[in-house]
Amino acid sequence: MTGRLPSRGVRFLRARWRVVVRLGLWSVLETGQSFLIGYAPARALDDGFLAGRTATGLAWLGVAGLGVVVGAYGTARVYAAVAALVEPLRDRLVRRVVERGVREADRGALSGLTQQVEIARDTFAGLVMVSRSFVFTSVGALVGLFSLAPLLLLVVLPPLAAGIGLFAATLRPLARRQEVFLAADEALADRLGAVCPGLRDVTATGAQERTAADVGRLVDAEERAARSLARFGVVRVAALALGGQLPIVLLLATAPWLLRHGVTTGALVGALSYVTQSLLPALHNLLHGLGTSGSRLTVVLRRLAPEEGRGAGLGPSDQTRAAGSPARTVARPPALALSSVTFAYGPTAVPVIEDLDLTLPAGSHLAVVGPSGIGKSTLTALVAGLLEPRCGTVRVGGEPVREVGAPARRVLIPQEAYVFTGTLAENLAHLRPDPVPEAELLAAAEAVGLLPLLEALGGPEGRVDPAALSAGERQLIALTRAHLSHAPLALLDEATCHLDPRAEERAERAFAARPGGTLVVVAHRITSARRADRVLMMDGRDTAYGTHDELVRCSARYRELVGAWTPVPHEGSDPSLALRDPDGVDAVARAGLAGDGRHVVAHGPVGQVQTPRDLGDGRPFRGEG
Repeated sequence: MTGRLPSRGVRFLRARWRVVVRLGLWSVLETGQSFLIGYAPARALDDGFLAGRTATGLAWLGVAGLGVVVGAYGTARVYAAVAALVEPLRDRLVRRVVERGVREADRGALSGLTQQVEIARDTFAGLVMVSRSFVFTSVGALVGLFSLAPLLLLVVLPPLAAGIGLFAATLRPLARRQEVFLAADEALADRLGAVCPGLRDVTATGAQERTAADVGRLVDAEERAARSLARFGVVRVAALALGGQLPIVLLLATAPWLLRHGVTTGALVGALSYVTQSLLPALHNLLHGLGTSGSRLTVVLRRLAPEEGRGAGLGPSDQTRAAGSPARTVARPPALALSSVTFAYGPTAVPVIEDLDLTLPAGSHLAVVGPSGIGKSTLTALVAGLLEPRCGTVRVGGEPVREVGAPARRVLIPQEAYVFTGTLAENLAHLRPDPVPEAELLAAAEAVGLLPLLEALGGPEGRVDPAALSAGERQLIALTRAHLSHAPLALLDEATCHLDPRAEERAERAFAARPGGTLVVVAHRITSARRADRVLMMDGRDTAYGTHDELVRCSARYRELVGAWTPVPHEGSDPSLALRDPDGVDAVARAGLAGDGRHVVAHGPVGQVQTPRDLGDGRPFRGEG
């Protein structure tokens, strides 16, 4: 991302070249003040006061005052030009934040809109001002020095150039260390924000040492970053002393030699004015602005405008392979890694997920099963970054799930599919930043099983009315949309619960077959678990992980969950997970299944029950005649 920011900045400025030209012209007018601040006093001394012509001296001082007035007018116009350059950047970032918040349900969108965008705007404006000021002030001062006496440039220019060169050589590593320090500070603040409200629980559970160790590592990381940044801060001070303060010493030290070689007293005073009143303040502002605000702007832009390549569905190994590196030399990070993850809905609540460790290689197919309310949807929300664990880490593609760019690495399809009024193509391309070719759209629709609905609606440009679609049709649209996204990790949180078994199987196999893709399914039917490479059976502290056959052999809870399911052909759908739930309710009506003694059936949309004719033995519900 850092490498692409300069090129993006050049494109941004090139598209607004008229504003840049206007800014330069008003800066030239402002430069007149920088020129006169040394030239006018020099002439006032040499041609006026020292020559006994007081009126001439006062006239030159009047010219200097007039230059200040004209320069102030130019400065006012400069601010207007800077605003015309900065506000489009702010508008562009606001659009990015709003689009990401709507498309990806990003909880950080409000912070980005209210704080980070304003930080980016103010910092960018400050950088434009200090950079422009240094360039034009330096030009005005150097031209003035040359006009007074070319010998003065031999004294002032070499240390000035050396100071700027020293700072330029350390600018990139300084910015990197500033960014590392800011990241370490944010990580520590985030960790303390999670730990401090739960100190009572930490003490009650005896987790003081572990919590102290976790926080201590973050404190040590910030200390190391601060020390490294401080060392480069010394270099910045040295550059300021070399480029801005050494010329003053050299002018005073070489004053006798300069006077002997034709430099007048007024010219020497004017040179001191140029250095102390123009070059030194401009250099100080430049070093401070680029050294601190520049890296701050880089961090904020990294958060607000993630690198375009991150959403391309390529992990680090894929990107290296695309560049021509041998695949066997690339260490591909796991698609999903959870380390000691604990989560509870409230500081005093019992954890829903406790000390969960899970590593999922890229290209895997995982089914998550377990009793109702055990935390399956909570797990997908943690992986999607919608919830934050009380402790532990969640990484997607090797990166923290809440870092910038993480939303581009995963896509979550919940049970209630989101479909909006518009064309079918607009709905399907909702997660793509670029237009989707129709051939690719049709291929995804065919793979997931949307093609019949697509044809019924009149093709990609057919209008979608969410109220006129069934729950299953909405799920097919949401599934195809996720299939078209570039995210390598797909999270299906009962996203196929309104589909029949064959449609569900087709959709899951389509996601499992995505090149480089990884699939996590909160299983709705036991067949989903049988299709998966691995199964995570969630049951609090008795959570188990393995293949379907392994869990059947070694996990009594999993065998109980599967129950008496056998792949015997029958009419209707397969029973949903979980059979024999705590309420004794089966999910599909058939004779012989558990119930309330006769028939209590949980199936279909909330609030809807099956009619007596749907039951396998034809008998009525309890209480019905």
